Amino acid sequence: MNPYRKQFDASTAFPFEYVYRDSKSAQNELPDHLHDWHEIVYIYSGRGTFFIDQTFALAEPGDLLLIPGNTIHRSFPDPADPKLSTALFFSGTLVHGSTLGDTFSYMRCFELAQRQRRYKLPTTMTEREQIEALIESIHSEHIDKVQGYRHASLIRLQQLLLLINRMMGRAEQFQAATSIAPRWMTNILAYIDENLEEQLGLAQLAARAAVTPSHFSRLFKKLTGLNVTEYVTTKRIIRAKELLARTDAQIAEIAQQCGFESLPHFHRMFKKMTGLTPARYKKH
Repeated sequence: MNPYRKQFDASTAFPFEYVYRDSKSAQNELPDHLHDWHEIVYIYSGRGTFFIDQTFALAEPGDLLLIPGNTIHRSFPDPADPKLSTALFFSGTLVHGSTLGDTFSYMRCFELAQRQRRYKLPTTMTEREQIEALIESIHSEHIDKVQGYRHASLIRLQQLLLLINRMMGRAEQFQAATSIAPRWMTNILAYIDENLEEQLGLAQLAARAAVTPSHFSRLFKKLTGLNVTEYVTTKRIIRAKELLARTDAQIAEIAQQCGFESLPHFHRMFKKMTGLTPARYKKH
């Protein structure tokens, strides 16, 4: 199964979407997916496991999940207690603006989550009430569509991000990932990230983890939802997107740095996953 690339309109004047109070079971949950926009997930009820980048988090009622753009992630609902959640999707360009003479940034919470690989944020009852009220207000604005509803939604989103950043200021609130995977698995996920230019086949990774290839393959698929080849290719494409956007390196050089066996293979896989050629992506 290839990672599901959630489609967003990159050219829209209002880069924001949401899925409101959606009930997820194992049968109707999306496969592993990847998108450029950032995502906030709030859990009303139910339970499940989230795989986000290299981490595994147990999600419970009241939890917030912060998912930075270009991050492989998947939710595994508890079959006995499916989760009810709202997901907000938005481009970082929507909330980037003047610092007003302050060092504050609405996107700091995502930057911190990604840097520390901690994506789950539990909440107090007061915070839950505030979060749910902001979500309800956004939903009402989109239902009524009164003049200025997009501006009102942006204000609510900024209020939510401000609240989240203040919550994350309390270090004890910001929880590390739950250790539901064996140590060798988390070590391998980190190794893949740090060695994308190397050979990263099933045999090599299983040998490094000191487990049999069949056991490695079975558990890797169970915990991440992807087989090894799909996962490694996706991580390489994510790295290539970062290099295309942030450096002046030539496309052939980027393909080599990301571990692609040839330039045509890189072009083919990049377009398959992003819908654009590497040159077109760099131009955008």
